[in-house]
Amino acid sequence: MAEKTTITIIKCDVGSLAGHHVVPSPLKNIAEKSMQNAEKKGLINSHFVFNAGDDLELLMVHQKGENNPEIHKLAWDTFTAAANKATELKLYGAGQDILKSAFSGNVKGMGPGVAEMEIEERKSEPIVVFAADKTEPGAFNYPLFKMFADPFNTAGLVIDPSMTGGFKFEVFDVFENTKVVMKTPEEMYELIALIGTPGRYVVSHVWRAEDDLICASTSTTKLALIAGKYVGKDDPVCITRGQHGLPSIGELLSPFMHSYFVEGWMRGSHWGPLMPVGLKDSRCLVFDGPPRMVAIGFQVCDGKIATDDEGKPLIADMFDDPSFDLARREAQEYSAVLRRMGEFEPARLGPESMEYTTLPKVLEKLKNRLKPAE
Repeated sequence: MAEKTTITIIKCDVGSLAGHHVVPSPLKNIAEKSMQNAEKKGLINSHFVFNAGDDLELLMVHQKGENNPEIHKLAWDTFTAAANKATELKLYGAGQDILKSAFSGNVKGMGPGVAEMEIEERKSEPIVVFAADKTEPGAFNYPLFKMFADPFNTAGLVIDPSMTGGFKFEVFDVFENTKVVMKTPEEMYELIALIGTPGRYVVSHVWRAEDDLICASTSTTKLALIAGKYVGKDDPVCITRGQHGLPSIGELLSPFMHSYFVEGWMRGSHWGPLMPVGLKDSRCLVFDGPPRMVAIGFQVCDGKIATDDEGKPLIADMFDDPSFDLARREAQEYSAVLRRMGEFEPARLGPESMEYTTLPKVLEKLKNRLKPAE
């Protein structure tokens, strides 16, 4: 049996230039050198370094399996070195996502977000990795449902015999630390009942029902639950597989033809419209946003990212396309509508979500002034 291939993406907010909007080149250069050294040592087979807003993203392809301590330590050491440089440059939020002082074998629960997928390579293995900024893990609930459960989005659910058996969704309750697996189409309504509350229930994995082929994997880290307070938004990542009995690449991207609302934006305290953007526009500026999503497409080939004639990874910047101009325009318009609301709901999140922000400290000042009503 051929050795399995693992796709790992780990993100971390290590510091940003002029507020919370972008990862500057000195930090990305540190990450690139770290990844190149890891390739030379044979720890990973290939990589791609990029940013989603102010989050540094490490995409690694290797054959060491999921949750491998060497891979996770590589990411931790890379983020630590970048955070140290950010501190030296007095960048904003230096090391913001590094919530623990010492590596303990796995970056999960330490601040960085991670999604991993171990696969047996098919004859052709197209992958799309999504990375978001200024939002939470539940931001992937809506598009993942559209990709793998909605026949109005994914025609293959109707006309591809290898997909008509449906898909299975693993859903995490991030507050109770429990999970459940639900199958579509039979449990579609119950699934929506859960994941329609994205601040609590998060899709973590998707499998094809007929053979348990892994199709999608997301990060589920909730930074506020780790730290006990607001320390920055979670900024999730997601890995998806396409074609050959799975949604086509076009079907994986179709949910982003229109903008939709996610939690996060300024200080993690507001609803905001998601804006799909190319890498060159992966900067969050207006009210620290609006929330952004980038999409990286590539082929996995013999345990690594397929390369060009010079040995460089062949990477497709999937959202750098006018097909998504409508979603971008919608996001701009929705942003203007919500910001006219100021700090009045529904622009601002509801009280349950606001418990983990700095608002309770403001309300604490009024506690002694509140008297029983006659």
